[in-house]
Amino acid sequence: MTLQERDKKVIWHPFTQIKTASLPIPIVKGKGSYLFDESGKRYIDAMSSWWVNIHGHAHPYLTKKIAAQLATLEHAIFSGFTHEPAIELAERLLKRLPKNQSKIFYSDNGSTAVEVALKMAFQFWSNQNKTKTKIIAFENAYHGDTFGGMSVGARNAFNLPFSKLLFDVIHIPVPIEGQENKSLDELKKAIAENEIAAFIFEPLIQGAGGMVMYSEKILGTLIKHCNQNNVITIADEVMTGFGRTGKFFASDYLINKPDIICLSKGITGGVMPLGVTSCAEFIYSAFISNDKMKTFFHGHSYTANPTACSAALASLDLFDEGTPEKQIENISKKHSLFLKKIKNHKNIADARQLGTIIAFEIKTKEETNYLNSLAETISSFFISKGIILRPLGNIIYVLPPYCISDEDLDYVYENIELFLNQKIE
Repeated sequence: MTLQERDKKVIWHPFTQIKTASLPIPIVKGKGSYLFDESGKRYIDAMSSWWVNIHGHAHPYLTKKIAAQLATLEHAIFSGFTHEPAIELAERLLKRLPKNQSKIFYSDNGSTAVEVALKMAFQFWSNQNKTKTKIIAFENAYHGDTFGGMSVGARNAFNLPFSKLLFDVIHIPVPIEGQENKSLDELKKAIAENEIAAFIFEPLIQGAGGMVMYSEKILGTLIKHCNQNNVITIADEVMTGFGRTGKFFASDYLINKPDIICLSKGITGGVMPLGVTSCAEFIYSAFISNDKMKTFFHGHSYTANPTACSAALASLDLFDEGTPEKQIENISKKHSLFLKKIKNHKNIADARQLGTIIAFEIKTKEETNYLNSLAETISSFFISKGIILRPLGNIIYVLPPYCISDEDLDYVYENIELFLNQKIE
């Protein structure tokens, strides 16, 4: 029995319509920017396996450090106990995070990092006997698939069956070019009329919403207004962290820094699940009390898993050596040159780029959204070329591991042009 046949009998895959989906491609090995299937076919992982793999697959240094940790301490309860990998990782993250960040709370993925942030914000006010229960978020947002994450995300196909179960959120326009004033006005109105606990956002670029980009200047203005009106700000850096936007964190572009920051995906180099929620000292201080009811009652069985922390430490070691920064700069420059070349193509409605992320919105007769039928055509085309690009509806994006070669990146660009030069329905 093949891997595909065995899979079909026992596995339910994410974001997959079971009735119409093709059988999944069985991957048996990874190396650098490549994945290999059971027949030996090689694929360029041009989307970093859902944006997590930043240094390449089966990186020897990461593998070595994880193996050493497994031989020492694979896991330990983290309530009432601690360990060196978690302490060192928190110390090193805080050195790279904005200076206002003071404490690290561990979880195990991006959705839970966001869930932690929302609960921190709500309980911050509750601990002070203040009723602030509203959240402001951007339209088109995606913050994960837990109920809190779905609530602050856009109401769309991702969460429609659960819409009546989600808590109310005030969604304001994304401050894309030409819409900055409208977004600011809506934020001001929401703060003036409601008891706002927090404002959550994906800084500078919305990922699953279609790689929608906006400027650091307007985001800084929105954060400043929140600061002036006692509203907590939460930056969801699950995708944007660890170099994706050209800086280590997207928040590094900002003069006004967020109060809470959510991290995951690239934190371990893409080899282990781990979530982090960092916060400013004033948030943490609101939970220090003789009243046990003001405790932050949140945790996970695998909180601060030592093996995952060791992977994150190994990833930071590579950044400290400086190679990823050079790779990020190279990818950013190549993306920029390709953008200039292709942006006026007749089949492109819009093209945009930030750091190592480049996206192309393809003109179709349907609306631009995740369910656009062009997605299957795009995915199949690139798979046939040995490239893994899972589009967001009719939006093609490239978000590669930093180790990708110039030749492979050029090959991806060539095939994007080839796809665009076809007749697109």
